[in-house]
Amino acid sequence: MVAALASLPAHRIFAQAGKIHRVGLAHIGAPGTSVLSPSMVSGFTKRGYVEGQNIEFERRAAEGKSDRLPGLIEDLVAKHVDVIITSSYPAALAAKEHASNTPVVVVFSGDPVATGLAASLAHPGGNITGVSEIAAELSAKRLAVLKEAVPRVKAVAVLWNADDFGMTLRYQAAEVEAKRTGMLIVPLGVHAPDDFDTAFAEMTKKPPDAILMVTDVLTTLNRKRVIDFAAEHQLPTIYEYANLVHDGGLLSYGPDQNAILDRAAGLADRILKGTKPADLPLELPSRFQLAVNLKTAKALGLSIPDSILVRADDVIE
Repeated sequence: MVAALASLPAHRIFAQAGKIHRVGLAHIGAPGTSVLSPSMVSGFTKRGYVEGQNIEFERRAAEGKSDRLPGLIEDLVAKHVDVIITSSYPAALAAKEHASNTPVVVVFSGDPVATGLAASLAHPGGNITGVSEIAAELSAKRLAVLKEAVPRVKAVAVLWNADDFGMTLRYQAAEVEAKRTGMLIVPLGVHAPDDFDTAFAEMTKKPPDAILMVTDVLTTLNRKRVIDFAAEHQLPTIYEYANLVHDGGLLSYGPDQNAILDRAAGLADRILKGTKPADLPLELPSRFQLAVNLKTAKALGLSIPDSILVRADDVIE
């Protein structure tokens, strides 16, 4: 037995010899997505955890209803989970307000420092750590990619969930960058599904040159409407994540989602081994993906420059 243990990596010895850990997963969206997806579990598997043997997951999905999140978080606390991993700013905020002293790892929640979830990147304080975003830099990069792909673009309509503070910060970062580069931002904040009809009417009445869609549960649930509108009105559109380009969007630039989930699992692993969240600096994305859909480009009558294609991580033909 001793010899067998000696042949295993240290993290696998810990995971096998320790107690059964309980991890809460809370997402504002649908079951099976984001932190509720198999990618989240694989991050623990690679660190020696086996569901049903030395780790158990308590999964909670708000299915787009943010008012359910406080109750879901309180339920996880009542289940005595060892750590909670949240996805989205509303879920992170609910955890901050209702998780008591339970450690929390946040992802896809915007900038935790700017939103007040954490004190600083280096010293989060309290019971929250996670993976932050570099919203200003990414917003600038998306506008630059859009301009490079379609040089005629000047006025860009930004669609974002105006009820989500984390997403509003992304919109504001785009606005700042647009002013710096001489572009014009047309703000189209939405609060509910019906608001997309109003946004579409505004763009029909006064067409922008392109669209930038900020991704959260509301815009994701209505992504097909945005993609179809952009196609019908011949509007180049850039998104934040590659899956939206696979759905028919033109361009995307943003963090590798699976890599972020893996880093969240790594932070949770350190917490399960005894490190306090306050002592775990907020991490920043390190892997980014540029995706291009050439079918959509052709339908829009666009020729994507080679300078973009050679850099693209994902090209749909």
